[in-house]
Amino acid sequence: MPSSADEKAAKKAARSVIGIDIGGTGIKGGIADLKKGKLLGDRFRIDTPRPSTPEAVADVVAKIVEELSSRPEAPSAGSPVGVTFPAIIRHGVAKSAANVDPSWVDTDVDALLTRKLGREVQVINDADAAGLAEARYGAGEGVEGTVLVITLGTGIGSAFIHDGKLIPNAELGHLEIDGFDAETKASATARERDGLDWDAYAVRLQRYFSHVEFLFSPELFIVGGGISKRSQDFLPKLDLNTKIIPAELKNNAGIVGGALQAALSFKYFK
Repeated sequence: MPSSADEKAAKKAARSVIGIDIGGTGIKGGIADLKKGKLLGDRFRIDTPRPSTPEAVADVVAKIVEELSSRPEAPSAGSPVGVTFPAIIRHGVAKSAANVDPSWVDTDVDALLTRKLGREVQVINDADAAGLAEARYGAGEGVEGTVLVITLGTGIGSAFIHDGKLIPNAELGHLEIDGFDAETKASATARERDGLDWDAYAVRLQRYFSHVEFLFSPELFIVGGGISKRSQDFLPKLDLNTKIIPAELKNNAGIVGGALQAALSFKYFK
C-alpha cells in the first residue's frame, strides 16, 4: 500500500504544472502548485545559450523539463508545460525579440517547443505571465476592475488584468512620454545608467505612472522586477490617486504564471 507521504505527493502532482521562464541571461523552471501559487521544490536554472537561437534555447528548455520531470513531485507526463518568452506573442508566434536572438521573430515558439518536448505547450509573454500570477495568487488577488502589473528591469514590462483576466501584450513600457520611449528613462537599468539616487528616480517614475494612470484609471498598480525589493526607497515618494504596491511572488511569478496559463488553456486545472 502507498504511504501517506506517497499519497500526499500524488495529490500535489495532480494539481501541479511545470513552468519555464525564458530570459536573456537565464532559463529557469519549476513545478508550480496551482492551488497555492507556489513552487514545489527548488527552481532549476541553466544559462541562456549564446547565440540564443530557437533550436539552442529549445534544447535547454528540454533539459530543464527533463530534470523537473524526474522529481517525485512532478506532474504526469501528459500534463501541459507553460513557457514564458520575452516577446510579443500572438497565437504562439513571437512577433518581437527582446534580449534574445533576432531569429526568433516570426518563429512559432509554441510549435517548436511542442515538437521538442513531445507534449502540449502554451507560450505567453513573460510580463503577462508574471501579471497573471500576481492577479491570481499575489498582490492583486481578489481585486476587481483593472490591475496593471509593471515590472521595472532592463526595460519596463507590463501586464493588463481586468476582473482577473489577462488582456495580452500590453506594451506599456513603450509609451512615448516627453518624446522618449518610457523605458529608456524610467527602467531600473536607466536609473543605474544615469546614476540616479532614489529621489531623482522617483521623479521619472512619477511622470511615467501619472501618465499611465491618466490613460487607464486602474484600481491598482503592482510593481515587480528585481528593484521591487527596494520598493520602500521609491514607492512612498510617488503621489498617485491609484494605490501602488510591490509584487509578492518576486522571481517565481513568471514560472507560476506560465504554468497557470497552460493549465487554463488546456483545461488541466480550474
